[in-house]
Amino acid sequence: MHIQVLQHVPFEGPAAIADWAKRRGHSLAVSRLYAEDSLPALADVGRVVVMGGPMGVGDTAKYPWLAAEQAFIAGAVAAGKSVVGVCLGAQLIAAALGARVYRNAHKEIGWFPVRLTEQAKALDLCDGLAAEQSVFHWHGETFELPPGAVHLATSEACVHQAFLLDERVLGLQFHLELTPESLAEICDHCADDIVPARWVQTAAEMRAADPDLYAGIGRTLEVLLDRLPV
Repeated sequence: MHIQVLQHVPFEGPAAIADWAKRRGHSLAVSRLYAEDSLPALADVGRVVVMGGPMGVGDTAKYPWLAAEQAFIAGAVAAGKSVVGVCLGAQLIAAALGARVYRNAHKEIGWFPVRLTEQAKALDLCDGLAAEQSVFHWHGETFELPPGAVHLATSEACVHQAFLLDERVLGLQFHLELTPESLAEICDHCADDIVPARWVQTAAEMRAADPDLYAGIGRTLEVLLDRLPV
């Protein structure tokens, strides 16, 4: 399978997703939209992975490529492709499919638990996954569920944490692809977001995460990526 990654800033790359692809023997290419890379032909793509970033889905005046990207995502879904969105990527998928993206009541930055919904527990995609798991968040916006999507996960700070559409389109508000190196990059480049609040950890707290947390999100990422259709 060929995986096309849509990347919005230099410091939020595919990280553990690229490691997974290499282990599985999948090819992977990155469209650096911030550097004005062109989007590929959909016929050449098996799966689209849409990464995160500090901008919002409505920031098209500052980042005009966001409009073309949403059209590309909508086309990928319509063409029956497997699509995975991370944080901003999940919001872009939601927006491309007609759902509202809006400011969440709380910023959620750091390691906090998400819980599977009852609908998620009934899906083969989530079979065997922990009912509750600490994952990494860095967002101030959230999304409504796209029409027909299944609500997969929730947290105390944010109701809509993940969704699945047609068993092949996966939106994750949180970061399962995180590595210690990619966490350090985000902390360095988005330090202004770290302000005292109930659901915002300090950079020191985030960086001091137990290695088991990385291992746990890595296992969950692997299960989800393996189970989505090729």
